[in-house]
Amino acid sequence: MIGIILTLFFVLAIIGVPVNQARLDAYLDRAPEMLGFMREAGIGVDVGVWPDYYPDSVGARSDRSLTIATFDGRKLGDERYPLMREQYNRFKLFGKYALDLSQTFTLMAQSKGWRRTVVNIFRRYWLDPQTRRLSHRDRRFTQGAGLMGALYEQAFSRGVEMRMETKLEELLVAPDGTVTGIRASNYGRNHTIAARHGVVLAAGGFEWNQELRERFYPVPGITRHSSTPEDANRGEALIAGEKIGASTEHTEQGWWIPTMQLPMAGSSNFHEIHQAAFDVGRPHAVCVNRLGNRFVNEATGYDGFGQAMVKDQLETGANCPCWLIFDADFRAKFSAGGLLPTILMPDKKVPGDWWDHYVFRAESLEELSAKITVPVDALVSTVGKMNEYARTGTDPEFGRGSNAYDEMFGDPDVTPNPCLASIAKPPFYAVPINNGDLGCKGGLRCDEWARVLDGAGAPIAQLYAAGNCAGSPFGDMYPGAGATIGPALTFGFVAANDIAERAGNRAGQASPEKESA
Repeated sequence: MIGIILTLFFVLAIIGVPVNQARLDAYLDRAPEMLGFMREAGIGVDVGVWPDYYPDSVGARSDRSLTIATFDGRKLGDERYPLMREQYNRFKLFGKYALDLSQTFTLMAQSKGWRRTVVNIFRRYWLDPQTRRLSHRDRRFTQGAGLMGALYEQAFSRGVEMRMETKLEELLVAPDGTVTGIRASNYGRNHTIAARHGVVLAAGGFEWNQELRERFYPVPGITRHSSTPEDANRGEALIAGEKIGASTEHTEQGWWIPTMQLPMAGSSNFHEIHQAAFDVGRPHAVCVNRLGNRFVNEATGYDGFGQAMVKDQLETGANCPCWLIFDADFRAKFSAGGLLPTILMPDKKVPGDWWDHYVFRAESLEELSAKITVPVDALVSTVGKMNEYARTGTDPEFGRGSNAYDEMFGDPDVTPNPCLASIAKPPFYAVPINNGDLGCKGGLRCDEWARVLDGAGAPIAQLYAAGNCAGSPFGDMYPGAGATIGPALTFGFVAANDIAERAGNRAGQASPEKESA
């Protein structure tokens, strides 16, 4: 999803910290230009039906986020196609078959025709033996992979060189403070790459750097709970920027998402992180802290869920992780992170080492509370309240199921509230939920031209940043789906245009390079 937030007063209404107004305005103004450029380049972009993450705020809508058309990975060529980073297993069926958003939601809710959808997915994959001789991966690049495939195709067609397995080591700076290039490394060998007109740091954040998490986050969590590629975003861009005097902003916030972990199938002593963004708000379930108390509208946006976890942890010391509690009715239809519904993974097929270590099961709430060390009276009381809320259709504590976002991920077969149903059918289950992330909201402080700023607020000559290594224009908030990718694309576009203007649009003149051992 690409979020292009077009209504200023909606964004301002939800942001809770001071932000650079000029930068926010630039995003709102330049995002449509970036989108037009993408469409002119032939990248398919469509409006998606996806409610804003704060649907009760003034100006909230359900048509701000965009989807990318499915991309045929073979268009990258036989050599490049297998090199594209694969999507996580959670975005594929059985870790193999690509799913677009429509297919994902059909299978998640077991909607009408879901079996036919599965058959069609299998048939499409297995009737393509030519592709499978190159790679086991599905040739259909969907969701985020669809965007990246389309962007790479355009980059390669323009002669852009991609260097893999290459790490940023430091920024090179002239005596007058102008950034003149970078020093990078590849398998231990150093490379000095000069840049005549500018360096754009288009990188991820610091979520895989435990030292930076401890420095910035009020509740640091651990790197392993992140749902971004393992050990990929270690903050090298932020560190390199700080070393030459760059300032930072909004570094106390991540793009939060609830996650849970399970042993990785087929690999000894490795774990896989599974997102539980929508699972936590499904009917027949409730989330409690380690005192047995609710702390959030479980169906809220995943970033809001994470912020509530942090707030409750600071107040009670009994969150991070919290618990997702559910019954057999939930288990039959919905996933709980990596625990698939019984129709795909009945209890008898759950590996024995999962029980009472990763997934807890009991015939009564009292027995379950003892297994997970949650006060029994509090848990029984909380579930009792939820069952009453399911009967009336109203959650007086947190308003679960009372807005368009909640309803989108509820169960339309459940009435009177699609997000509330009784938690009453044994056995009862619990899985621990961690405060994972999709990256960092905070990073290098930039202006409306994507130029990195020093401690005095002045631009560092010829240094730009876009992506999660740069501070979010939205401050502490996650307005809607794609609020990370939208600014990354937009400010990358802004930076490139500013560099081209300063360089007099002298395209095709490659920067010189020299290498050292």
